[in-house]
Parts: sequence; structure tokens; C-alpha cells
Amino acid sequence: MRLAVNHTTRYRYGEPLAHTIQQLRLTPEDGPAQKVIDWTIEVPGIDEAATYRDAFGNLVHIVSHREPMSEVTITARGIVETQDLSGVIGRPPCPAPDIVFTRETPLTKPNQAIRRLGALAEKDDMLSGFHDLMAAIGDKVMYRVGVTEVHAAAADALAAGEGVCQDHAHIFISAARSIGVPARYVSGYLLLSEELESEAHHAWAEVLLPGLGWVGFDISNGLCPTDHYIRLSIGLDSRSAAPIRGVQFGGIDERLQVEVSVSQDQQQFQQQ
Repeated sequence: MRLAVNHTTRYRYGEPLAHTIQQLRLTPEDGPAQKVIDWTIEVPGIDEAATYRDAFGNLVHIVSHREPMSEVTITARGIVETQDLSGVIGRPPCPAPDIVFTRETPLTKPNQAIRRLGALAEKDDMLSGFHDLMAAIGDKVMYRVGVTEVHAAAADALAAGEGVCQDHAHIFISAARSIGVPARYVSGYLLLSEELESEAHHAWAEVLLPGLGWVGFDISNGLCPTDHYIRLSIGLDSRSAAPIRGVQFGGIDERLQVEVSVSQDQQQFQQQ
């Protein structure tokens, strides 16, 4: 399937920024389940941006603005061809060793309730066990937008009993790591098959299973990623995989607007 993405993030300020530096993890990469056909990032300064690979292999652009700005708009758009591998992507290259993905972070620190959830996955058939874990988290934490903070911890979201995709992913990752299984956070895009309430972009989790490699689990939708998904970046949690992170000097009364559209590429239909 060929998916077209248009992702715009707009910051507005009551008083102009004096200086800002932003890290952009907004470039999807070719992998077992996707091939990037075309992709561009539009933001002032992108032509002079420094680029590097972070510890997880994500391509990062560093954009700096030194002139006063009351509005900053970042647009990423392109076309990605995807295929359905039932969430199994195997072992694509990653500079971080597997053991790194067993490390706790403040957002994925387990408590006793999360450890009990992790025990659900401790089965001879680990794939089946993690499906059980996915279902249990979906039952315990209702999907609801606007009820948790941007970077809420897994234990807090589980206690609240409601949250969004990043909360589901954090709980799943925390539970997996509590039983010694490497797990990582994935930020990306999702083509919805019907009009449903959705966040700006999507997030899910991946665990490393013997004989399969990395396997994705979208807890919010109760399934493994299909050809409706585009992987954008990975990390230990939502902070390290964030599409946009930055430091700013000056500027007050920040207002953030994010618009994301994901659709099937119309050119694909015209060629058929």
C-alpha cells in the first residue's frame, strides 16, 4: 500500500522567540515493512541543518533560528510504500545493543501492578503471552484523549485507568522489561480505516522475541502493525523517540497546533 502523509506542527508565540534550536526526528527510513518513495521537511533553516544518527539509528536534523520569530511551522510530507508483515520486522540494523532496551526510564519504571501484568507474557509461547499482555492493558486502560500529561509515567496511566497510545506503549514496554524482555517505543503514523478520534501521530511498542526478532504491538487498537502503519522513530520511551524536541530562548504564551493527514496515495489508484 502507498500512503501519503502530511504532518504540520505550528508554534505561535505571544512575544517573539529570540533563539530556538530543534531536533527533528521526522524522516522515516526504508525497512522490512516500508520503503520511502518521497519525503521532504519544510522549516526555515532546513537547508543549513546539521544531521546525525542518534543512539538508536534515527536520522536527526538540527535546525536553529537566531532571528526573532512569532511563529514557527514545521511540515513533513511524503509517500511511503508499506507491506503487512503482521508486526514482525526481524532484526533491521540498530546501533544500540539489545540490552539497552531492557533499561528502565522515568516514564517506564514498573511498579507492582505493572510487574503483575508482565507475568502474563511469561509463557512458553512468548508471542501468545504478549498478545495476552496487549489485551490486558487494553482492558485496564481505556483510550481517551486529553486525560494524561504529555509525558505521563506508565504507572500513573495504569492507575488512572485511561490514557492515549503513548501511555499504552509505556505500560507495555515497562511490563516487558520487568520480565527481562527488550522493548522499545515506536513513533509513527497510522492510516485509519474509518473516522475515529485520533491523536496527532501514533505510537506503539516493539519487543524482541526469540526466532522472530522485533515484533510490534499496537495496544490502543489491539493488533500488530499492518500496512496501515509507517515507522518514524524508535527510542526507550516517548521522550527519546519524540519527532520534535527543542530548546528555546524568549517567547511567551506558546500555542501549539498539530495537523496530520494519512491517506492512500491517489497516484497509486490512477496507475491501476
